[in-house]
Formats: sequence, structure tokens, C-alpha cells
Amino acid sequence: MRLEFHPEAELELIEAAVYYETQVPGLGERFESEIRRATDLLLDQPGIGLPANPNLRKIILTRFPFTLYYSVTADVLRIEAVAHQHRRPGYWRMRVGG
Repeated sequence: MRLEFHPEAELELIEAAVYYETQVPGLGERFESEIRRATDLLLDQPGIGLPANPNLRKIILTRFPFTLYYSVTADVLRIEAVAHQHRRPGYWRMRVGG
């Protein structure tokens, strides 16, 4: 199984990492490490996330206030959103048709 990011989700990840890095040196790198830890877990166990709708699952990061929304097909795990838990709830739904 391979990992893909929706282009907007990839931008969300980059913007959050840059923001954290400007706040505290090294924090952006820790954020990226947390994303890698979560995506590695999902690649190993894609069903571990909670259902968000019939075609989408979610996993909540433990060290940062973000949720990864993702879809799974036979060969691709696709991160649809890297969503901050307290900003603009549900803004990403339009990109996945929900």
C-alpha cells in the first residue's frame, strides 16, 4: 500500500509545520514526526481510524491538536485533510464530496 496526500492536505501539513517551527525551533520537525508516526501506523493498520463517514476514516494525533482524515483503497491510503481540531470545523468536506 502506498501513501498519498490530497494536494490541499499536503499544504496544510507544510503550513502547520512552518507555523510550529516559527513558534519554537524544532517544534515543526516534531509535528512532521508525529504525522509520519500516524501515517506509518495507518499504512500498517488502515482500519484503525474511526469512521468519519461511509468512505472516510479519521485518526486524532496525540501530541498536536490535529486530525488526519483519510480514505483507503486496495493499494492507496490517501490523507484527505490535516485538519486543526479547533479551526474551521468541516472545511475540508467539500474536497472529498461529503
